[in-house]
Amino acid sequence: MNSLKDKVVIITGAGAGIGRAAALRLAESEARVVVTGRRAEPLKVLVEGRTRLDFVVADAANPDDATRLIDTVIERWGRLDVLVNNAGAGAILPIEQASLAAIAEVFAVNVFGPSLLVKAAVPHLKATGGNIVNVSSTFGHKAAAALSHYAASKAALEHMTRCWALEFAKDRIRVNAVAAGPTETEFLRERMGLSEEQAESVKAQERRRIPLERRGLPDDVAAWIVLLASDVANWITGQVITVDGGLSIT
Repeated sequence: MNSLKDKVVIITGAGAGIGRAAALRLAESEARVVVTGRRAEPLKVLVEGRTRLDFVVADAANPDDATRLIDTVIERWGRLDVLVNNAGAGAILPIEQASLAAIAEVFAVNVFGPSLLVKAAVPHLKATGGNIVNVSSTFGHKAAAALSHYAASKAALEHMTRCWALEFAKDRIRVNAVAAGPTETEFLRERMGLSEEQAESVKAQERRRIPLERRGLPDDVAAWIVLLASDVANWITGQVITVDGGLSIT
């Protein structure tokens, strides 16, 4: 039996990369998937010709967008079964270069945004016995130089995952996370602000450090998002599944 058939799923930051891959996999599982992001064009391209995909332009860092997004989904689809907090912000930010604005930007997307979305979504997830999947990073539990605030924001998301799992267990809402390792997306350039040359240098270093000797593909991570969202994982809550080719154990 397909447990995701006709379930309504929100995926934030789904215009590219892991979010896009997860949206396509969920649609293949016959879920009704609402993708979000700050830019309309990638979302339009993603949903075009796909009847099980819909989109809402929303900024994970904008507190006003959280309630608007949930209200829009309920108005259009009448229910909410799964919330995937995938949108992420990062910065290579040595502490000597850190500013309040730069730190706040990372936490606005990685901590504040998911918190406000969960707050708005919970009444509807209670009604459906739904679940939440947060997308973290290997660096949420592995130290790395110049990544202190990005890593701290993901550590916060992982611990919120565990706390929310306890908080919502009485409502039969499961809360889990997938911690993604270095993945072949545009994150290093678009989110970390690296040049193409810098990004390629980082990728080469990562390949040398990852025991399985390659960076991940979006589908490698998306498969676990879909699994945790499905009834296959119906006795799993409060867990952080690390998908990183073994990087976290080096």
